[in-house]
Amino acid sequence: MNILVVIPARGGSKGIPRKNLRLLNGKPLIYYSIKTALTSKYNIDIYVSSEDDEILHSATQFGAKTHKRDISIADDKSTLDPVIYACYSYAKETENKEYDYIITMQPTSPLLKTSSLDSAIEKAILNHNIETIIAAKDDTHLSWRKESDKFLPNYEKRVNRQYLTPTFTETGGFFITRKDIITPTNRIGKNVELHILSNGEEIDIDTYEDWNLCEYHLRRNHILFVVVGNEVVGLGHVYNTLLLANDILNHKITFLVDKESQLAYEKIASKNYPVYIQENQNIIDDIKKLNPDIIINDRLDTDESYISKLKELKLKVINFEDLGDGAKKADLVINAIYPEKQVLKNHYFGHDYFILRDEFIYSKQKEINKKVTNILITFGGVDPNNYTKKVIETIYGYCQTNGISISVIAGFGYNKYETLEEFENIHVEKNVNNISKYMLEADLIFTSAGRTTYEIASTVTPAIVLAQNERELTHFFASSEFGFLNLGLGYNISNEELQKNFIELVESYESREYMSELMKKVSLKNGRKTVIKLIQNLIEE
Repeated sequence: MNILVVIPARGGSKGIPRKNLRLLNGKPLIYYSIKTALTSKYNIDIYVSSEDDEILHSATQFGAKTHKRDISIADDKSTLDPVIYACYSYAKETENKEYDYIITMQPTSPLLKTSSLDSAIEKAILNHNIETIIAAKDDTHLSWRKESDKFLPNYEKRVNRQYLTPTFTETGGFFITRKDIITPTNRIGKNVELHILSNGEEIDIDTYEDWNLCEYHLRRNHILFVVVGNEVVGLGHVYNTLLLANDILNHKITFLVDKESQLAYEKIASKNYPVYIQENQNIIDDIKKLNPDIIINDRLDTDESYISKLKELKLKVINFEDLGDGAKKADLVINAIYPEKQVLKNHYFGHDYFILRDEFIYSKQKEINKKVTNILITFGGVDPNNYTKKVIETIYGYCQTNGISISVIAGFGYNKYETLEEFENIHVEKNVNNISKYMLEADLIFTSAGRTTYEIASTVTPAIVLAQNERELTHFFASSEFGFLNLGLGYNISNEELQKNFIELVESYESREYMSELMKKVSLKNGRKTVIKLIQNLIEE
C-alpha cells in the first residue's frame, strides 16, 4: 500500500499565536504529529503543508517532506479539503506514485499514539468497503441546542449518561481517505468508520487550557510499584506504597506483586489501583511488559543483578527499606525503619522519612491516665506467630481480675480467629480503617516492631513490643530511646516474663508517662511530605 500523510500547519494561528512552532514539553507542536507518522509500521510518505517558511524548515528538521501551500488557501477561512488535495497532487507528482490512502493528521493532536494510527490504517486496508475512517471521541452528554431565541434539549428523557444515545465528536488525530474519494472539495465517502480515541489521545489543542492539559500528559510518567505482601512478611510494604500512590497525583500509577503475594494483590485491588501479579519466571519480564518509566521497589532486600537489569532498561529506581546489594545501584533509597551502616549518596534513613497515614497526621495525642483500663493488641496485617493469642493468654487473668478491657485489632491477613474463641470478654475488630481511635482509647498497646510503632509514637501511647523475626530486631525505632518497652523476639520470651513486664508497666504511672514524653520528642508528621519531595525531585531531574 502507498500511504500519504498530510499535516496541514498554517502559520497564522489566532487562538494561540504561532501555535505550530511553540514548544510543548520542549518540542515544537509540529514535531509530535511528524514523529507519530514516522514511527508507523507502514511505509508512509509524510508531507507538511504550510505557507510559512519557518514551519516548513522545522518540518524538514524532524524528518518530514514539505509542500509550500498557495496563499489563496492559507487563511483562516480556508477549509482543509483543497489544502489536502493540493498537497496530495504535489506529492503524487513528486514521488511519482499513486497513493491508496491519504491521511490528514492535524498537529493539534500531540498525544495521538502511533499504535492508534496503525490500528486505523489496518482497519482501512482490511475493510476496503470503508471509504473514510475518522478519529473521534465519545461525547455523549445531556446536551442542548438553540433554535431562534429558545434553548431546546437534544434528549427525550433526563437519564444517566450510559442510557443516552451515544454521540461522537471528530478529533484532529487522523482522517483516512481512500484515493477514489478525495477531490478538491471532499475527503469523506458514504461508508464512514469512526475510530474512538481516549486516555488523552482525543485532546485537540484549541485553547491555552488544552495546551496545559497536553503539557501535563506529556510530562506524566508511568510509575510502577513492585511490592511484596504475604502471610510471612505481612502487609506493611503494601500499606506504605498505597500511601505513596495516594500522594502522587500527576503520574500514572500501576502495581506489580510477586507470585507469593496474593494477599498484597487483593489488598491493592480493593483500593481500585491497577495491579498485576507476576506471570513470568523472572519478574523483570513482567516489568518490561508494563513498560514503566520509574520503578519503586518495596519488597525487602534487592540484589545487584535485579537493580542492574532495571537500570539497563533506562529506568529510574527508588527502593524502600532495602539493605541488599542492589540498594547501592538505586537512584534513591529510603530506609525509615532500618539503620544504614554506610554513608551513601541519595540514601536517607531514620524516622524523619517515615510515611505516616492521614489519620495519624491529624490525630490528637494521648493523655496518660493514672489507671490502666484498656489494653489494645495489634500485631499488623498478618501476625504470623500469633502473638495475639500469646499476649491474651498471658494477661487475661490479671485483666479480668482488675477490670481491664482487652481490644484486638486483627489485620487484613490474620486467619487464626478460632484460637481466640476460648477468651470471653475480649473485643475483636477486623482490619479497621481508623486504628488511631483505638490507640488513643488504649492505655497500653502490644505490637510488633514494624511500621505500627511509628503510628503508636504519633499518638504517644505507651507500648510493649514483641519482634516477629530477626529482621525486626534491627528496627532501631522500636526501642527505649523512643519510648518503647521492647522485649525482643516474642517467641523467645516466656509468658511469665511477659506478664511480669506487663504488670510492672500497668502499675507504674510514672513509667508510662515517661514513655509518652519520649515519644513526644519525635516529630513524625512531616516525613511523608519529605519523602514525596525526594521522589518528585528525582522524577523531574
